[in-house]
Amino acid sequence: MRNSIESRTNPVGDAVLNASRQMWLAGLGAAVVTRDWAQSEAGQVFRTLVKEGTAVESRTIRLVGNRLEGSFAVANTIWKQARTTVQATVKQAADTAVTLVQSNLPKSLPKVTLPAMRKTAAPAKAVKRVKRAVKAKRATTKRAPKVVTRAKRTTKATRK
Repeated sequence: MRNSIESRTNPVGDAVLNASRQMWLAGLGAAVVTRDWAQSEAGQVFRTLVKEGTAVESRTIRLVGNRLEGSFAVANTIWKQARTTVQATVKQAADTAVTLVQSNLPKSLPKVTLPAMRKTAAPAKAVKRVKRAVKAKRATTKRAPKVVTRAKRTTKATRK
């Protein structure tokens, strides 16, 4: 009984062995195709990818630069408005204090006068003015023409 079990072949084991061998051969074939492609066509594809990457990078830098410029302009405008508001508030408080002091002091003390300060436009109007200026500058900025590259078709004769 024991001899009959050992001499029988296992069809499942043969199928697994054949499948693994086919996977091995497919991997070898892929390596050869890749090597041939790398020797003949990879350089051109790499150069095309570099050109496309350069174009995307320059557009991105230009876009980010324009946005940063606009953000800096708005930030500077808001800073100037805040400074003007603080100055006006301090001036108003100082004028009120001077008025109170002068009204309660005897006539023998000298009067204190503060220098006059100029008033600026409302903050919202200034921000809108800066945004319009940034948009106008963007509209006048020249854009680089689009670069279109196409891969060359290869024939069987050029591959060999």
